Amino acid sequence: MTTSTPFPALFDAEFETLAAAQIRQHQESLWAAQWRYLGQHSTFYQTMFGERLSGAPSLDAIQDLPFTEKDHLRISQEASYPMGDYVACAEADVARLHRTSGTTGRPLILANSRRDALDVAHVGARSMWAAGLRPSDRAVHCLNYCMWTGGFTDHTILEATGAAVLPYGTGQTRQLIESIQSLGITAISCTPSYPALLEDVLRQQFPGLKPRDLGLRLGLFGGEAGLDNLDFRAQMEDKWGFKVRNANFGLSEVLSIVGGQTDWTNDLLFHGADVVFLEIIDPVTLQRLKIEDGARGEMVCTHLRKQCQPLVRYRTRDVITVTGTDPGPDGRTAWRFRVSGRTDDMFNVRGINVFPSAVRAGIEAHPALCSGQFRIVLDGPGPYDRVDVRAEAAEGLAPEAWPAAAETLARAVRERIGATARVEMLPFKHFPRTDGKTQWVEKVNG
Repeated sequence: MTTSTPFPALFDAEFETLAAAQIRQHQESLWAAQWRYLGQHSTFYQTMFGERLSGAPSLDAIQDLPFTEKDHLRISQEASYPMGDYVACAEADVARLHRTSGTTGRPLILANSRRDALDVAHVGARSMWAAGLRPSDRAVHCLNYCMWTGGFTDHTILEATGAAVLPYGTGQTRQLIESIQSLGITAISCTPSYPALLEDVLRQQFPGLKPRDLGLRLGLFGGEAGLDNLDFRAQMEDKWGFKVRNANFGLSEVLSIVGGQTDWTNDLLFHGADVVFLEIIDPVTLQRLKIEDGARGEMVCTHLRKQCQPLVRYRTRDVITVTGTDPGPDGRTAWRFRVSGRTDDMFNVRGINVFPSAVRAGIEAHPALCSGQFRIVLDGPGPYDRVDVRAEAAEGLAPEAWPAAAETLARAVRERIGATARVEMLPFKHFPRTDGKTQWVEKVNG
């Protein structure tokens, strides 16, 4: 397979290099048309906004509109199953259905028209291209191909770059490793915790074969937090020999991928400005914050051109920090951000709000002590007096070294969260490796 074909640096150069003022002008034009569409086709927003739908507000003025919450969508779908009364297109225009994993009640059913699906693929391809994927690559996609959007939808995103895609899904890990070798696979798309499972299978079933020997050059990751941790990234790159890219940050209800990394930054670029208008709000006052360096708050998303299930001021619960608004060295003008965690994952320790991702950063900073596998144990509904962590010892770490390792890890966690932490060490391979999302938090007694 030749890899010498010259490809452009940007997937969508005309849009990706637009100045902020030009992007905003384009967004206002899209929004005016979308607002008219809502007034004509969305029973949900006709009820929510009432007479306000008679005049189109600017994108600055929508901050006076109420938020859309996930519970609103659940109630809508329970009353009008399966797609809810916020579906705004004709039945004949629904081209694809997905669903969320669902934690309480029925999962959300997610609908896309053909145009919606094409928008998802196009914006996602910008992210994958920025991460380094090219038509000369062969990518294996290892996310679940069930009704979750991460499977088939993200497959279409990978294909939209021009790369050849192997639709693998999850399971049959030995065959996956053999396929990577025999088919000349150069890129893998999966969760950040999945390589740990591959390492385990390599260790058990392919003696002498190291992760680097598979020849992967690019790791495209999503579905879990943790890749802001530079120690974790460095460990994975050293072990596998591929470039680690957080290429797949998004929300099933909004857009499969809205942000991803490129080679000149470890932060996420917001790639979806022509499909989604993004606000940042203070999670306490709920007031909009200016998108500027250092701004930190909850993402709120509004569709600019969605046909099936358009959302206005949808509270995502993802907390982000803006890290840059100036153009990058490659000419991309997308602003940049990091994800701190989710307001619904956050827990309180002696008055301090703690995100699981901060605990994870402390644990993963010491690969010689911990394998990277751990669980946060929350006893009862909280608030808590301390953070209890069960951490798996690194391979080969002698039991007599565990007490000192536990103290070092506890100190690393304390430094990151500003609250008391206690770590219990467990044997290597205590926790099962998974080909899906790893649940880092275990709640007991409530």
